Amino acid sequence: MSKLKLDLHDIYNKGDLIGKTGIEKSYELELRGKSGVKYLMVDVHNRTKGSFENGKYDTLPIPGNDIISTIDLNLQALGEKLMTGKRGSIVAIEPSTGEILALVTSPSYNPQLLVGRERTRNYTQLYIDSVNKPLYDRGLLAQYPPGSPFKVINALIGLQEGVLSPKTTYTCRHGFHYGRLHVACHCGTNSPIALRTAISKSCNNYFCTVFKEVVEKYPTQEGMDRWSAHVKSFGLGNWLNNDLATGRPGFVPDASYYNGIDGGTNWRAVRAISLGIGQGELDLTPIQMANMTAAIANRGHYYTPHIVKKIGNQNVDEEKYLKPKHTSIDPKHFEVVIDGMFDVFEKGTAKASRLEAIEMCGKTGTAQNPHGQDHSIFTVFAPRENPKIAIAIIVENGYWGSRWAAPIASLLVELYITGKITRPEMEKRMFEGDLSEEYLKQLEDKYPTTPLPENER
Repeated sequence: MSKLKLDLHDIYNKGDLIGKTGIEKSYELELRGKSGVKYLMVDVHNRTKGSFENGKYDTLPIPGNDIISTIDLNLQALGEKLMTGKRGSIVAIEPSTGEILALVTSPSYNPQLLVGRERTRNYTQLYIDSVNKPLYDRGLLAQYPPGSPFKVINALIGLQEGVLSPKTTYTCRHGFHYGRLHVACHCGTNSPIALRTAISKSCNNYFCTVFKEVVEKYPTQEGMDRWSAHVKSFGLGNWLNNDLATGRPGFVPDASYYNGIDGGTNWRAVRAISLGIGQGELDLTPIQMANMTAAIANRGHYYTPHIVKKIGNQNVDEEKYLKPKHTSIDPKHFEVVIDGMFDVFEKGTAKASRLEAIEMCGKTGTAQNPHGQDHSIFTVFAPRENPKIAIAIIVENGYWGSRWAAPIASLLVELYITGKITRPEMEKRMFEGDLSEEYLKQLEDKYPTTPLPENER
């Protein structure tokens, strides 16, 4: 909270406080209430002589509304603890409502630092920390290439456009090849594979080929724009119009983007082939990835994510938050993709994070990062039928999705659905997992120091 200048709004007076971040900013008018007024008589020496006309013109203050948040405290607390020693974020959404169940950014800070006489000095220290960025909400503001979790979107687009069927097979010969272009793949499948296996094994060749087929079904310009429109129907590349105080739209390229870069329209689908595996120019925020996962869990629709459940006795705006937003993909196409995401846990890249008691559907990701080790990414929803939670997790410089993000997601799903953790060894390993040395190495690589000459040491 901070003082508001008098010339910004005529409903505030000098010394009033206003919400500057978070729920306090988004719901300032609902929380503010109305100040009371008391008129007093004073003499020429400004000494109070009593109430003016026996309080005839006095008014009582009206308190602001109570607000109920959607955050699940147990889930939030576990998420924060699991992210200790790591940079990144966790966003969890209830697919059937769009309610945000957890919103974790790491590293963060203790809010008590911004209360009391030392708050100005503490805030300055937090603000100037350009390495850890504790004031930077990675869940809402950080933009990353989504990596392999985005392959399921390309699968759905391919099914919708008719260039792909559940039985369509491609043979991966260690990656996608087109002339001199080579996109490596480590799926380990040398025989023809169909869509379900391609998802569980995360085959780069398969989804690069699907992307190429989608775009080249039409003249390149039209094909690229059709692909982009499908992607954006999942709420990607756009402001989600939620009730959070901050955020970013991410970026989903279209034909005009490549026209501008290449200076014309003489380019083909392979120019943007990295989009087939969630790389290249594509950037998404973690909350968008969680929302994308919720849309898949719902078989083709989502609800605008929101962090407030009730304002006083009233529910949130039904038209804005409780009305489903439909993607451009027919619901019939989702089952085979969900089968593949289920296999990710059963026999695919996240098998080590599988839970016997809960059918989970997910997708591991390893997003390329030019500033150090790749990011560990994972998206998941559970249970498979009537899903109750969808999660997106990013652990910066976490190597690959199954190493950090997938186990963390699995623990969060277990706690939320069953109310307990039955894998203490995994929980302990995630709690104690610390990437500080990786971040220090990254910093040293970025700002190398010149050693002193031997005679000056």
